[in-house]
Amino acid sequence: MTILYFIAGLVFLVVGAEALVRGASRLAAFLGISPLVIGLTVVAFGTSSPELAVSIKSALSGQASIAVGNVVGSNIFNVLFILGLSALIVPLVVSRQLVRLDVPLMISLSVLVLVLSLDGQFSRVDGLLLFAGLVVYSSFLVFQSRKESAEVRAEYGKEFAADSEAKSSWVTNTLMVVGGLVLLVVGSRWLVESAVSFATYLGVSELIVGLTIIAAGTSLPEVVTSVIAAIRRERDIAVGNVVGSNIFNIMGVLGLASIVAPSGIEVSIAVIGFDIPIMIAVALACLPIFFTGGVISRAEGGVLLGYYAAYTLYLVLAASHHDALQGFSAVMLYFVIPLTGVILTLVVLQEVRGTGKEGTR
Repeated sequence: MTILYFIAGLVFLVVGAEALVRGASRLAAFLGISPLVIGLTVVAFGTSSPELAVSIKSALSGQASIAVGNVVGSNIFNVLFILGLSALIVPLVVSRQLVRLDVPLMISLSVLVLVLSLDGQFSRVDGLLLFAGLVVYSSFLVFQSRKESAEVRAEYGKEFAADSEAKSSWVTNTLMVVGGLVLLVVGSRWLVESAVSFATYLGVSELIVGLTIIAAGTSLPEVVTSVIAAIRRERDIAVGNVVGSNIFNIMGVLGLASIVAPSGIEVSIAVIGFDIPIMIAVALACLPIFFTGGVISRAEGGVLLGYYAAYTLYLVLAASHHDALQGFSAVMLYFVIPLTGVILTLVVLQEVRGTGKEGTR
């Protein structure tokens, strides 16, 4: 019965997120909100609504490890798995705005999460700080949308063309939003309760479940959105959805969960010492990959997927206290990660030199 609740919870989360995103985007078009703002807020934030529902439910239920693990695990999953899978389908083009603004913001927020966690918890003050940042970021997007070019309007306008034609059905769209929220609430309840049951039965910590099963499950809307966008060759949307979702996960999901938690959210030493630094490293890895030619190649996508497989394997080995853990950690720490850093540095330097030579011609 627990397995059925888990599967049903995942289905409800995906269907609820789809209904919420579709209804909200149509309502935004009906209200005359800029297409750029729809794409960067409603779509990116909407696909993160399962993470929000699950983390708030976990925080209220006293299962703070799931709330923290869900956010950190989802951000790692979004970059390594979703971008990697999307790039394997078709090389992803990265816009200048993402490189100049959104990715540096994602990196800065990841570092801020580590700083705020050093005292062992995310307090309500921390949550208010993060959520206030989300309000400022969203307001900035609205301000920037007034300056957007005709090309950007055309791109997002094409994506939501069908939505803008449905302006008369605002009642139906409102019902879709409400129905989506209901499905998210019910789905999150079933998912969290069944995941806790799994963890208890298997002897695995709630943190590991949050970092893996729940993180991947609640990120399914991002997977579907980015993969479909890549297939349709809406490649900028595929990347923007991931970056925007990561930003919302930190400021919106973690911020609100910290606010509603009765006594804040406690953060374990393991999360502070390993998982949050991994999230920062993943965010940092985005910048050189995004910077090199403005394209995420299939080879780079394969590297991202490989790292997610390695990260998941490490969590499994650590949870089971397997004898291979020490050797695996040594190989990753002293060989694979340094080698990747050297390669990324050389590629960036080559790109900078190439740009400099073009500028002197």
